[in-house]
Amino acid sequence: MTETGSRIIAVGAGVCGLVAGMLLRRDGHEVTILERDPEPVPSSPPEAWEHWTRTGVTQFRQPHYLQPRGRIVLEEELPDVLAALEAAGGLRFDPLCLMPPQITDRTPRDGDERFKTMTARRPVLERVLGGAADAEPGLEIRRGVSVRELLGYPRHGIPHVAGVRTDAGEELHADLIVDAMGRRSQLPRWLEQAGTGPVHEEAEDSGFIYYSRYFRSHDGEMPEYKAALLTALGTFSLLTLPSDNGTWSVTIFTSAGDAPLKRLRDPGVWTALVAACPQHAHWLHGEPISGVLPMGGVTDRYRRFTVDNYPVATGIAPVGDASACTNPSNGRGMSLGLVHVQRLRDVIREHLQDPHRFARAWDAATEAELVPWYRENVEEDRARIGEIEALRNGHEPAPQSDSSTVLRRALLAAAARDPDAFRAFLASRCCLTPLRETFADRELVERILELATDRQRPLLAGPDRAQLLQLLDGFAHLRPTRKSHPKPRIRSSLPGVGGHYSISTAAST
Repeated sequence: MTETGSRIIAVGAGVCGLVAGMLLRRDGHEVTILERDPEPVPSSPPEAWEHWTRTGVTQFRQPHYLQPRGRIVLEEELPDVLAALEAAGGLRFDPLCLMPPQITDRTPRDGDERFKTMTARRPVLERVLGGAADAEPGLEIRRGVSVRELLGYPRHGIPHVAGVRTDAGEELHADLIVDAMGRRSQLPRWLEQAGTGPVHEEAEDSGFIYYSRYFRSHDGEMPEYKAALLTALGTFSLLTLPSDNGTWSVTIFTSAGDAPLKRLRDPGVWTALVAACPQHAHWLHGEPISGVLPMGGVTDRYRRFTVDNYPVATGIAPVGDASACTNPSNGRGMSLGLVHVQRLRDVIREHLQDPHRFARAWDAATEAELVPWYRENVEEDRARIGEIEALRNGHEPAPQSDSSTVLRRALLAAAARDPDAFRAFLASRCCLTPLRETFADRELVERILELATDRQRPLLAGPDRAQLLQLLDGFAHLRPTRKSHPKPRIRSSLPGVGGHYSISTAAST
């Protein structure tokens, strides 16, 4: 059964809130989006990048990437928005181009089109979504409006949320409140203030810190990929993301406890380290359009609003990062948020008329669509940070014996040698197929293990720990700065740094 004509309030006008607003409005609901940041949507991509302030989104100018799964959702639900993104300079990108050169079988496979995506910097993407939402007939977006608390009453023994009260004291009533506030969601606090039981929460600091910088191409072309998007290099990792209008980002991330690497805040130090990585140094061949953007304190967190089979409250629907968020190195947040919003629309169609049934169905949908990816990401985070900590303390990483880690690393090794293993690896990276489904294919698993048995440890395509510390010692006199933007120097004088094309993930060795 489809329920139309209901009143829905979405709190937060980020990617998830805007897409939720458009999908639900097109389904016939009366929808209002409340956004605490007051600034209107900028008129152009350059204005969005240079001037748009989103104080409610701490990671607004950090690197983002729309995975193929996210592109599929937009293509299915909002093709006009996807077309507008391309018109604004969004980049069409096919990650199959990352297939290592040692794989000689380049025969196309059925379904290869699923890997294609379109991506852009977060301010540019949100500007396109915001413009489309502003133009959506009947969709109300109120910027500069903050929510103070929830309105509600008991319903069949369970608290039912029936609206919100703004900071200005205005009461707004609705059949459903969609929490699209992201990582900084206040919903658990509001529920506690309203007298509900506690939300189930799992949270841990991922342990990573990120140092990112953006560049613009001199000729409009993207740099050549000589490695995967994400490459683990001993005690640090490198992430290179293509973006809109001839721009891209390069991110170094490492353990937040690695004191010598805190010098990476300085653009000169940051540039020297990227230049010392032969598969990535050419990503410096562009015009820097930002300083080094640090980001730490990234939490992996999962919140469940059903406890002991009973909803903490009815009338609420947290989406995306408000429900589960992880460290951003795998670039899954936006795309999984879009998948979650798409499922929300479906669950609303079936169950909104019964708040208790809706709460149960929404919990089940979240557990099926979002939580497996969260668990997978947390496993990878723990493995990678454990590896980094061992290496920086002079130890070899302890061998992993749990089956999921063994299989994940075997897949990584096989993906460098076999076209089908590469596609299986890519399907996980692109949010298309969770690893638990991949590893349910016995024939594929046997093939992966066979390919991984005789693998050799790949050469480190960057400085080892001793070389890294030697490089950093050359900058020991500098204090970290966020202001200077020197032109990048490309030459590296480190001895013994070499390598070949590699595939790597946050959990690779």
